Amino acid sequence: MAKSLEQYREEYKQKKLITMPIAGAIVWLLLGITALVVPAKNMVLPVYIGTGCIFYLALFISRFTGEKLLVKKDQRNPFDTLFLYTLGMSWCAFAVAIPFGLENYTAVPMAIGIVSGLMWLPISWSLEHNVGIIHTLLRTVLIVIAWYLFPEQRFIVIPFVIVFVYAISLYQLLSRYQQVKAQNMPAMQTPECSEQA
Repeated sequence: MAKSLEQYREEYKQKKLITMPIAGAIVWLLLGITALVVPAKNMVLPVYIGTGCIFYLALFISRFTGEKLLVKKDQRNPFDTLFLYTLGMSWCAFAVAIPFGLENYTAVPMAIGIVSGLMWLPISWSLEHNVGIIHTLLRTVLIVIAWYLFPEQRFIVIPFVIVFVYAISLYQLLSRYQQVKAQNMPAMQTPECSEQA
């Protein structure tokens, strides 16, 4: 018997969903650290390569988190499929970010940082939780502010801004997962003791 969309959603909500954010935070942290010692002009390619590798790093990290990022098509939850589509959407958005970066190389961390964060919005819909909305909006606003306030340090400041937003999202995801686990625990019932006369 086919499951309803809500049944699939409830199954999807049982996942931690922390593997991709951990991978993203690691990559952006490494990019920020690298930019401390590498000239900004030489950081364009590392940003493209690093952010393009987040999913592959997540595949490795998933061995330790227990999450399955790639599931056979016949075993896939529709919400897993939606996630893969949003991942593809982010990759396609590089087609906008790359020409923009060719015009102004210092725009690369802003453009890639924003377009790669858009995939968080559908996560909020899937989980019925505000984590994705907060992540996308906060990330976008803080990146734009950092881009204007730190014109000489854009490749340094923007990655650390993104890591900060990832930290907030990971906290939210872990808190949400703890609540889901608590709701799934069977209610502890203590048998009533009755005395017989």
